Amino acid sequence: MNLPSPNFSIDLSGQTALVTGASSGLGRRFAQILAASGARVVLTARRLERLEELAAEFRAAGSEAIAVQLDVTNADQLISAVAQAEAALGLVTILVNNAGMPDAARATKMSVDLIDKVLATNVRAPYILSCEVARRLMAAKRPGRIVNISSMTAFDYRGSGAALYSISKAAVVRMTEALAVEWAKFNINVNAIAPGAFHSEMMDEMIERVGEFAGHFPRGRMGQALQLDSTLLYLVSPSSDFVTGTTIKVDDCQHPR
Repeated sequence: MNLPSPNFSIDLSGQTALVTGASSGLGRRFAQILAASGARVVLTARRLERLEELAAEFRAAGSEAIAVQLDVTNADQLISAVAQAEAALGLVTILVNNAGMPDAARATKMSVDLIDKVLATNVRAPYILSCEVARRLMAAKRPGRIVNISSMTAFDYRGSGAALYSISKAAVVRMTEALAVEWAKFNINVNAIAPGAFHSEMMDEMIERVGEFAGHFPRGRMGQALQLDSTLLYLVSPSSDFVTGTTIKVDDCQHPR
Protein backbone atom coordinates (compact mmCIF):
# COMPACT_ATOMS: atom_id res chain seq x y z
CA MET A 1 0.00 0.00 0.00
CA ASN A 2 1.36 3.42 -0.98
CA LEU A 3 0.35 5.73 1.87
CA PRO A 4 1.33 9.40 1.38
CA SER A 5 3.23 10.99 4.26
CA PRO A 6 3.94 14.57 3.15
CA ASN A 7 5.51 15.65 6.46
CA PHE A 8 8.02 12.81 6.55
CA SER A 9 11.02 14.61 5.11
CA ILE A 10 14.48 15.72 6.12
CA ASP A 11 15.01 17.86 3.03
CA LEU A 12 16.19 21.24 4.35
CA SER A 13 16.74 22.87 0.97
CA GLY A 14 16.04 26.60 1.11
CA GLN A 15 16.61 26.76 4.88
CA THR A 16 19.36 28.74 6.62
CA ALA A 17 20.64 27.20 9.84
CA LEU A 18 22.79 28.89 12.49
CA VAL A 19 24.71 26.61 14.86
CA THR A 20 26.57 27.84 17.94
CA GLY A 21 29.62 26.01 19.23
CA ALA A 22 30.19 24.57 15.76
CA SER A 23 33.98 24.35 15.88
CA SER A 24 34.05 20.93 17.57
CA GLY A 25 32.10 18.12 19.20
CA LEU A 26 28.34 17.88 18.88
CA GLY A 27 28.05 21.32 17.28
CA ARG A 28 30.38 20.35 14.45
CA ARG A 29 28.36 17.22 13.77
CA PHE A 30 25.07 19.15 13.92
CA ALA A 31 26.40 21.56 11.29
CA GLN A 32 27.57 18.68 9.10
CA ILE A 33 24.25 16.85 9.13
CA LEU A 34 22.29 20.06 8.46
CA ALA A 35 24.48 20.83 5.46
CA ALA A 36 24.18 17.24 4.22
CA SER A 37 20.40 17.65 4.34
CA GLY A 38 20.49 20.72 2.11
CA ALA A 39 20.56 23.64 4.54
CA ARG A 40 22.75 26.68 4.16
CA VAL A 41 24.82 26.73 7.36
CA VAL A 42 26.20 29.54 9.48
CA LEU A 43 29.01 28.19 11.66
CA THR A 44 29.67 30.14 14.85
CA ALA A 45 32.16 29.73 17.68
CA ARG A 46 35.17 31.55 19.14
CA ARG A 47 37.78 29.58 17.15
CA LEU A 48 37.45 31.19 13.73
CA GLU A 49 40.23 29.18 12.06
CA ARG A 50 38.43 25.91 12.77
CA LEU A 51 35.16 27.34 11.50
CA GLU A 52 36.72 28.56 8.27
CA GLU A 53 38.24 25.13 7.63
CA LEU A 54 34.85 23.48 8.14
CA ALA A 55 33.06 26.06 5.98
CA ALA A 56 35.58 25.40 3.21
CA GLU A 57 34.85 21.67 3.46
CA PHE A 58 31.14 22.35 3.13
CA ARG A 59 31.58 24.60 0.12
CA ALA A 60 33.87 22.04 -1.54
CA ALA A 61 31.07 19.49 -1.15
CA GLY A 62 28.55 21.86 -2.79
CA SER A 63 26.94 23.33 0.34
CA GLU A 64 26.61 27.02 1.18
CA ALA A 65 28.32 27.96 4.44
CA ILE A 66 29.97 30.86 6.22
CA ALA A 67 32.03 31.15 9.39
CA VAL A 68 31.20 33.81 11.97
CA GLN A 69 33.39 34.30 15.02
CA LEU A 70 31.19 34.51 18.10
CA ASP A 71 31.68 34.80 21.83
CA VAL A 72 28.21 33.88 23.08
CA THR A 73 28.75 35.80 26.33
CA ASN A 74 28.81 39.03 24.29
CA ALA A 75 25.24 40.20 23.63
CA ASP A 76 26.26 42.56 20.83
CA GLN A 77 28.04 39.73 19.02
CA LEU A 78 24.95 37.53 19.31
CA ILE A 79 22.80 40.14 17.58
CA SER A 80 25.49 40.84 15.00
CA ALA A 81 25.91 37.13 14.18
CA VAL A 82 22.25 36.85 13.20
CA ALA A 83 22.52 39.97 11.07
CA GLN A 84 25.67 38.64 9.34
CA ALA A 85 23.98 35.30 8.74
CA GLU A 86 20.94 36.91 7.16
CA ALA A 87 23.02 39.22 4.98
CA ALA A 88 25.12 36.34 3.65
CA LEU A 89 22.73 33.39 3.42
CA GLY A 90 19.22 34.68 4.01
CA LEU A 91 16.81 34.69 6.92
CA VAL A 92 17.78 32.24 9.68
CA THR A 93 14.96 29.69 9.84
CA ILE A 94 16.78 27.06 11.93
CA LEU A 95 18.69 27.86 15.12
CA VAL A 96 20.66 25.28 17.09
CA ASN A 97 21.72 26.65 20.47
CA ASN A 98 24.53 24.20 21.12
CA ALA A 99 27.32 26.23 22.78
CA GLY A 100 27.72 25.34 26.44
CA MET A 101 30.11 25.65 29.35
CA PRO A 102 30.64 23.18 32.21
CA ASP A 103 31.48 24.37 35.70
CA ALA A 104 33.12 21.28 37.29
CA ALA A 105 33.20 22.97 40.68
CA ARG A 106 31.41 22.56 43.99
CA ALA A 107 28.70 25.17 44.44
CA THR A 108 30.30 26.74 47.51
CA LYS A 109 33.69 26.99 45.82
CA MET A 110 32.65 28.77 42.62
CA SER A 111 33.81 32.33 42.07
CA VAL A 112 31.21 34.91 41.08
CA ASP A 113 33.06 35.34 37.80
CA LEU A 114 32.67 31.64 36.97
CA ILE A 115 28.99 31.70 37.98
CA ASP A 116 28.41 34.62 35.62
CA LYS A 117 30.25 32.93 32.74
CA VAL A 118 28.31 29.66 33.07
CA LEU A 119 24.94 31.41 33.20
CA ALA A 120 25.89 33.80 30.38
CA THR A 121 26.90 30.91 28.14
CA ASN A 122 24.26 28.33 29.00
CA VAL A 123 21.18 30.47 29.66
CA ARG A 124 21.54 34.12 28.65
CA ALA A 125 23.07 33.40 25.22
CA PRO A 126 20.45 30.95 23.93
CA TYR A 127 17.70 33.24 25.22
CA ILE A 128 19.06 36.35 23.47
CA LEU A 129 19.83 34.45 20.27
CA SER A 130 16.43 32.75 20.18
CA CYS A 131 14.67 36.08 20.67
CA GLU A 132 16.67 37.74 17.90
CA VAL A 133 15.98 34.93 15.45
CA ALA A 134 12.29 34.82 16.41
CA ARG A 135 11.95 38.59 16.06
CA ARG A 136 13.18 38.45 12.48
CA LEU A 137 11.00 35.44 11.64
CA MET A 138 7.92 37.24 12.97
CA ALA A 139 8.73 40.35 10.94
CA ALA A 140 9.10 38.25 7.81
CA LYS A 141 6.01 36.16 8.69
CA ARG A 142 8.03 32.99 8.24
CA PRO A 143 7.96 29.79 10.31
CA GLY A 144 11.08 28.58 12.06
CA ARG A 145 12.65 25.89 14.21
CA ILE A 146 14.74 26.44 17.32
CA VAL A 147 16.53 23.53 18.98
CA ASN A 148 18.18 24.08 22.36
CA ILE A 149 20.78 21.62 23.60
CA SER A 150 20.11 20.86 27.25
CA SER A 151 21.53 17.87 29.15
CA MET A 152 20.33 14.88 31.15
CA THR A 153 21.91 16.61 34.14
CA ALA A 154 18.89 18.91 34.01
CA PHE A 155 16.88 15.96 35.35
CA ASP A 156 19.47 13.90 37.23
CA TYR A 157 22.25 15.47 39.29
CA ARG A 158 24.16 13.22 41.67
CA GLY A 159 26.34 15.73 43.49
CA SER A 160 29.43 15.20 41.39
CA GLY A 161 30.46 18.85 41.43
CA ALA A 162 28.58 20.52 38.59
CA ALA A 163 25.49 21.86 40.33
CA LEU A 164 25.32 25.12 38.39
CA TYR A 165 25.65 23.29 35.07
CA SER A 166 22.67 21.13 36.08
CA ILE A 167 20.70 24.22 37.10
CA SER A 168 21.52 26.05 33.87
CA LYS A 169 20.48 23.10 31.72
CA ALA A 170 17.21 22.82 33.66
CA ALA A 171 16.67 26.49 32.83
CA VAL A 172 17.15 25.62 29.15
CA VAL A 173 14.34 23.06 29.41
CA ARG A 174 12.00 25.62 30.96
CA MET A 175 13.09 28.26 28.44
CA THR A 176 12.16 25.83 25.67
CA GLU A 177 8.71 25.26 27.13
CA ALA A 178 7.96 28.93 27.77
CA LEU A 179 9.15 30.29 24.43
CA ALA A 180 7.31 27.52 22.59
CA VAL A 181 4.03 28.74 24.10
CA GLU A 182 4.76 32.40 23.37
CA TRP A 183 5.76 31.80 19.76
CA ALA A 184 3.39 29.00 18.76
CA LYS A 185 1.01 31.42 17.06
CA PHE A 186 3.89 32.55 14.85
CA ASN A 187 4.63 28.96 13.74
CA ILE A 188 8.01 28.97 15.45
CA ASN A 189 8.64 25.56 17.03
CA VAL A 190 10.97 25.52 20.02
CA ASN A 191 12.25 22.16 21.24
CA ALA A 192 15.27 20.77 23.05
CA ILE A 193 17.51 17.74 23.11
CA ALA A 194 18.88 16.45 26.43
CA PRO A 195 21.87 14.25 25.61
CA GLY A 196 23.44 11.90 28.11
CA ALA A 197 27.20 11.30 28.08
CA PHE A 198 28.46 11.68 24.51
CA HIS A 199 32.02 11.79 23.27
CA SER A 200 32.98 15.40 22.58
CA GLU A 201 35.92 17.66 23.23
CA MET A 202 34.34 18.89 26.46
CA MET A 203 33.45 15.38 27.65
CA ASP A 204 36.82 13.91 26.75
CA GLU A 205 38.54 16.62 28.79
CA MET A 206 36.37 15.71 31.75
CA ILE A 207 37.26 12.02 31.40
CA GLU A 208 40.94 13.00 31.51
CA ARG A 209 40.29 14.70 34.86
CA VAL A 210 38.01 12.16 36.58
CA GLY A 211 38.70 8.91 34.72
CA GLU A 212 36.59 6.66 32.49
CA PHE A 213 33.06 6.05 33.81
CA ALA A 214 31.13 4.54 30.90
CA GLY A 215 31.43 1.10 32.51
CA HIS A 216 28.83 2.14 35.06
CA PHE A 217 26.16 2.66 32.40
CA PRO A 218 23.65 -0.12 31.57
CA ARG A 219 25.20 -0.63 28.15
CA GLY A 220 28.72 0.31 29.21
CA ARG A 221 29.20 2.89 26.49
CA MET A 222 29.27 6.59 25.67
CA GLY A 223 27.26 8.12 22.89
CA GLN A 224 28.70 9.08 19.51
CA ALA A 225 27.69 12.41 17.97
CA LEU A 226 26.18 10.74 14.90
CA GLN A 227 23.63 9.06 17.18
CA LEU A 228 21.97 12.47 17.58
CA ASP A 229 21.53 12.98 13.81
CA SER A 230 18.01 11.63 13.59
CA THR A 231 16.77 13.54 16.65
CA LEU A 232 18.09 16.85 15.35
CA LEU A 233 16.73 16.29 11.85
CA TYR A 234 13.34 15.30 13.27
CA LEU A 235 13.12 18.56 15.24
CA VAL A 236 14.16 20.87 12.38
CA SER A 237 12.18 19.17 9.60
CA PRO A 238 8.48 18.97 8.67
CA SER A 239 8.36 15.62 10.47
CA SER A 240 7.92 17.42 13.81
CA ASP A 241 5.36 19.97 12.65
CA PHE A 242 3.06 19.20 15.63
CA VAL A 243 5.88 19.09 18.21
CA THR A 244 6.86 22.18 20.19
CA GLY A 245 7.87 22.79 23.79
CA THR A 246 9.28 19.29 24.06
CA THR A 247 12.63 18.05 25.36
CA ILE A 248 13.76 14.73 23.91
CA LYS A 249 16.03 12.68 26.18
CA VAL A 250 18.77 10.82 24.31
CA ASP A 251 20.88 8.99 26.87
CA ASP A 252 20.88 5.24 26.19
CA CYS A 253 19.28 4.77 29.64
CA GLN A 254 22.41 6.11 31.33
CA HIS A 255 20.22 7.92 33.84
CA PRO A 256 17.62 6.13 35.97
CA ARG A 257 13.98 6.86 35.22
